[in-house]
Amino acid sequence: MIKIKQRQPGGQLDWPATLHPLLKRVYSNRNLHSVEEIDLSLKKLLSPDKLLGISAAVSLLQQAIQQHQHILIVGDFDADGATSTALAIRVLKALGAKPDKVDYLVPNRFEYGYGLTPGLVEHAITLKPDLIMTVDNGISSIEGVALARKHGIKVLVTDHHLPGACLPEADAIVNPNQHDDPFPSKSLAGVGVVFYLLSALRKKLRDSGWFTQQAIQQPNMADYLDIVALGTVADVVPLDRNNRILVNEGIRRIRAGRCINGITALLQVAGRNPARLIASDLGFSVGPRLNAAGRLDDMSIGIECLLADGDEAFQIAAELDQLNRQRRSIESGMQQEALMHLEAIELADADVYGLALYDQRWHQGVIGILASRIKEKMHRPVIIFAPGDDGEIKGSARSIEGIHIRDVLESLSSLNPGLIKKFGGHAMAAGLTIAEEDFARFQHLFDKQVENVSSSEILEAVVFTDGQLSADSFDLQTAALLEEAGPWGQAFPEPVFSGEFRVVSQRVLKDKHRKLSLQPVEDNDKTVVSSVFDGIAFNQLQGDETFEEVLLPEKVQLVYKLSVNEYLGQQKLQLMIEHIL
Repeated sequence: MIKIKQRQPGGQLDWPATLHPLLKRVYSNRNLHSVEEIDLSLKKLLSPDKLLGISAAVSLLQQAIQQHQHILIVGDFDADGATSTALAIRVLKALGAKPDKVDYLVPNRFEYGYGLTPGLVEHAITLKPDLIMTVDNGISSIEGVALARKHGIKVLVTDHHLPGACLPEADAIVNPNQHDDPFPSKSLAGVGVVFYLLSALRKKLRDSGWFTQQAIQQPNMADYLDIVALGTVADVVPLDRNNRILVNEGIRRIRAGRCINGITALLQVAGRNPARLIASDLGFSVGPRLNAAGRLDDMSIGIECLLADGDEAFQIAAELDQLNRQRRSIESGMQQEALMHLEAIELADADVYGLALYDQRWHQGVIGILASRIKEKMHRPVIIFAPGDDGEIKGSARSIEGIHIRDVLESLSSLNPGLIKKFGGHAMAAGLTIAEEDFARFQHLFDKQVENVSSSEILEAVVFTDGQLSADSFDLQTAALLEEAGPWGQAFPEPVFSGEFRVVSQRVLKDKHRKLSLQPVEDNDKTVVSSVFDGIAFNQLQGDETFEEVLLPEKVQLVYKLSVNEYLGQQKLQLMIEHIL
């Protein structure tokens, strides 16, 4: 059962008189500590200077560029890794690195697994790099880094994931989550870390007179923020003020048509209008298509889309769109199978705290999405496993607020040596590998470990809203106002409201979505507004349910967002319904 709670202001700030009253309420509900936090101008961006290891990292790259050394970027197979790789390649070349001296390598998740593994290093050695630069990975690649350096290859690690007890012995490490790193924002995505490093490198090259000597134009780092915005939103990192500045500036450039062809092409195949782009378009439309390459095939396809110019970008985007359709089909089948596993657990009438599920038929590239779906349905930490190699299975974990999933895995590993072969991640998501024969034991121990760190409050599904809307707020102007007040995302959620509505009409779209016509109702049971508004609730019908079986009563409590629905050039107010109570 879902419990609805209204967000409480984190402090009464002296908001400017010109700020809309609804925005005052929404911003106060997001625990902003100063009026300055709504100023997202680029000049307010944090400086790279406080990043631990930034000087050593800049020196490595400066030397590599000036001495025409071969730089090999080693990325990750998700959207953050793809954008980080594309950003590094584009900027290093713009800074003066020879095009034939900058290359990239992304591990195929099915062959090498995550990060700079020894197997991937063996492959990298054949490419004869002078410097390996990891992006969005490497902080846990102790063996891989050691092997590369043993072969005389310098290693620069850039990452944002939480480090373990030991760090790799790289030539330089840049990661705001390193122990004792004084950088104020710990929420940078991998692409954000790369942006900061390359910004510092540009400054060092400029101060040394490099651009004048080489007769090349100094690049404007702000021109790359479209890529940074995509990677940051797609990786679902917390949108603290610094990340909101990066994302806001990136969105502004995309809306103005000042973005790379790859992003334009991905927006086109997703049916999104760049001029009206909002952060959720990057997270739910562009990001999944980019991620589809790494989930089902090879993330090199996604990277090439972000590096391509002209028609080639649109051709690759169409290929990514097809991969995403295939991913959806696979995911749909896995969801049905997972629900059968859950039914078996429910029939056992057991209290479950942490869910671990495994099926030999499941696709390794889709388990992270499935874990997220089951977590949302059950409001429990979830790990979904799929077959790996040599008797191993690989798991993707997703957690809920209040339970740090990496800490759970670390405790489990410490208490049961050898059970988890390797793991890594952060508070809300993690990856791990275990032996297939150990699954039943792991399933039991994981459940118990989650129980040890849980409470009834944590395990209760609570939906926080910004309260009710006044009658005069149901219009296009208010919806547009809220859209523009973002960017919204992780840890800075989009405004959500609750209230009672009269259901004027209802029907089903595509056999599973509810399309409603609605009128708001006041507490005194009177209709507030005579106008009728459209509402859409996605994925409402499950399995063999019929429309008659899920028919709504005349009045319902809804949790919803205001949105601007554009169709055939016409704009209408639409309620995006999140919960029907």
